[in-house]
Amino acid sequence: MVGRVRIANLANTLTLLRLVLVPIFLLALFAGDGHQSAFRVLAFVIFAVAAITDRLDGLLARNYGMATEFGAFVDPIADKTLIGSALIGLSMLGSVPWWVTVVIMTRELGVTLLRLAVIRRGVIPASWGGKVKTVVQSVAIGLFILPLSGPLRVTAAVVMGAAIVLTIVTGIDYVVSTVREVRRTTD
Repeated sequence: MVGRVRIANLANTLTLLRLVLVPIFLLALFAGDGHQSAFRVLAFVIFAVAAITDRLDGLLARNYGMATEFGAFVDPIADKTLIGSALIGLSMLGSVPWWVTVVIMTRELGVTLLRLAVIRRGVIPASWGGKVKTVVQSVAIGLFILPLSGPLRVTAAVVMGAAIVLTIVTGIDYVVSTVREVRRTTD
């Protein structure tokens, strides 16, 4: 049909690839009891490829007319699945404290539920701060996946601290912005 975007396009394929990579990533992360360097490096590579698909699918969807309702629905699920699986796995292995996983996942699920609650008013795009948060979260998680020690482990902790701050600040900003928009459109 004229003017309709096919669901089977490269942007959506990359989103689905991210979902497929999650169990493969987890197998690599937990292989060899979760503490063997070679498997941790492999898990990092898989995580990095999956994280890069997040950036690529968004660019393709926006810049090349590949945006679909399917992609708009599945992309956030794929993102939360990747980040959540990585954080839960790292917490289970003792690499990341559970409270970090709880803070980040609470924000991610809260914002997702808020988006669903106001979707009839239109899709609320990710803010610039939210995009920076996603990059910093991915870098922090990637650093914790790698078998680092000493000063590099301290660097990973500092980056994770920045990710936590950005997670909280952008979550609050998102709630405030959404409430303002809802009030503005109902007045």
